[in-house]
Amino acid sequence: MTRFGTSDAAAETLKGGPRRRRLRMTGGGVPLPLLVPALVGLAFLLLPLIALLVRAPWRSLPRELTSTEVWQALQLSLLSATAATAVCLVLGVPLAWLLARTEFPGRRLVRALVTLPLVLPPVVGGVALLLALGRNGVVGQWLDSWFGITLPFTTTGVVVAEAFVAMPFLVISVEGTLRAADPRYEEAAQTLGASRFTAFRRVTLPLIAPGIAAGAVLAWARALGEFGATITFAGNFPGRTQTMPLAVYLALQNDPEAAIALSLVLLAVSIAVLAGLRDRWMTTS
Repeated sequence: MTRFGTSDAAAETLKGGPRRRRLRMTGGGVPLPLLVPALVGLAFLLLPLIALLVRAPWRSLPRELTSTEVWQALQLSLLSATAATAVCLVLGVPLAWLLARTEFPGRRLVRALVTLPLVLPPVVGGVALLLALGRNGVVGQWLDSWFGITLPFTTTGVVVAEAFVAMPFLVISVEGTLRAADPRYEEAAQTLGASRFTAFRRVTLPLIAPGIAAGAVLAWARALGEFGATITFAGNFPGRTQTMPLAVYLALQNDPEAAIALSLVLLAVSIAVLAGLRDRWMTTS
């Protein structure tokens, strides 16, 4: 007991001790003004998903998923999302290290610009890509005239659009992991004669590998579900630029069962991503 009769456990909680205890609501202890909107919000989020499962054409699902159009969209989506994730890894990991480990003027502004695609409407991102990489774009005109490279309305354009919207997820995840990692390991490696790049490759990368994996999964899932920037920058050409979200949009007008089948695939992928990241993002401690 403490001086004023408070238990040691309560005193530790009041002091903000290292282990905080959650308040457990007992029966009848949940305030009604909080319980009602909470249940309505839960129903609002779950009802569309339940409706998708209820109305799914389970009997014809194998036939829908093996049709030529659906298979082409599925194959293109998987390949382009994987390629976009590879681009994010090659460019995003060094960018995250730059933001987490170095000091330079305007670093906060750079971080804000890196995370801008998270809140930027995807269609606006697609327009920006057209203005930058289109045939008459700021950079695209030189790519076309010098190297004969045309990105819009091509499969490569799909990868570019998906990487643009997905890279912030990887950068944020890796930067957070780098900030949590102890930099003294890198400093010790440098004192032993390792260059800064060698210390990054041999010491830092193994330490932040879980963060890189989590960021890559998030980036892959975001790239797989990208719609606005893809249709604006790459178009909607079956077999070339039509990914699963675009196929869902098109099939919803002509073949609703195919649209539902593709939606189920995307739903399954989303659930798999959440299940894979449950230890990182869904812990209850």
